[in-house]
Amino acid sequence: MLTKRQNFLETIRGGNPDRFVKQFEAFMCVNTRHGMISPDPISARSARAEEGKPDVVNSWGVTVSWPEGAPGAFPVHDEAHKVITDITKWRDVVKVPETEYTSEEWEKYAEIVNEIDRNEVFATFFFAPGIFEQLHYLMGVDDCLINFYEEPEEMHALIKVIKDYELRYAKGVCEYLKPDCLFHHDDWGSMTSTFMSPDMFEEFFLEPYKEVYGYYKEHGVELIVHHSDSYAATLVPYMIEMGIDVFQGCSSTNKVSELIKEYGGKISFMGDIDNGVVDIVNWTPELVEREVRRACETNGKHYFIPCITQGIPGAVYPGVYDEINKVIDKLNKEMF
Repeated sequence: MLTKRQNFLETIRGGNPDRFVKQFEAFMCVNTRHGMISPDPISARSARAEEGKPDVVNSWGVTVSWPEGAPGAFPVHDEAHKVITDITKWRDVVKVPETEYTSEEWEKYAEIVNEIDRNEVFATFFFAPGIFEQLHYLMGVDDCLINFYEEPEEMHALIKVIKDYELRYAKGVCEYLKPDCLFHHDDWGSMTSTFMSPDMFEEFFLEPYKEVYGYYKEHGVELIVHHSDSYAATLVPYMIEMGIDVFQGCSSTNKVSELIKEYGGKISFMGDIDNGVVDIVNWTPELVEREVRRACETNGKHYFIPCITQGIPGAVYPGVYDEINKVIDKLNKEMF
């Protein structure tokens, strides 16, 4: 029987997997909040919102809220809480978090990583938010999208600052934690469309991401997994050019089986089990089986990992995530 890591690689390489990859199992490697490598000396200095608890202000100065029952934390964007209210004056208000920490501080976290069985799973570093999300965390989604049109030079300049921050962050991660896999969040669309046209996406994000993901690949990271629980089918060619190995969070609206036919072998797809469909208050085992079976039977054994589309293991409603795993186990007996 292949290890979880070996089976994942066989799946995304079009080889001989002996079962479906079971959601996030190949990344669940340390006893942290979501099973991936987190925190680290940089993120540990930033306040984190907790479900149902008071709002916090993170290291970028963004106020973050996590209402009870919500799938995750969200920035607060009324006029009193936006960091950037005038994009032409962002240099006056954006304070980039510190990334320089001593080797002793990094090595405290490296001790945890050293416990990972890298034959069984990937030592997976978790990073969020990504470049686009960091932009709209600072100013709000509406202002962010408008500013791409009205102040493109300022947006390019701010993107460079965020990209350079990510590169400095990556230097410490690669030097001290030495992950095999990067799990990177950046939502690029809604369920039905991307937030911007492919041409605009290329203009603002292709080169910065090529640089960030290229740095990780050049410094020993084998696998780049990008989370965007959304429609992003029109961006897949850019994902491939960026160096992304797995598009995690791909909703059913992407028509995943068609993407596999067109791009399988260049990139793989992890998702197609929409949390908005199965992760609901009145979920049933029958509903979960219907969706998991559809995804697995439609998409096949190669270049596809059945997974809830949200970006960390688990679900809002108790039992949903485990039920998905049970159905995958059932299908493994039927289909392999």
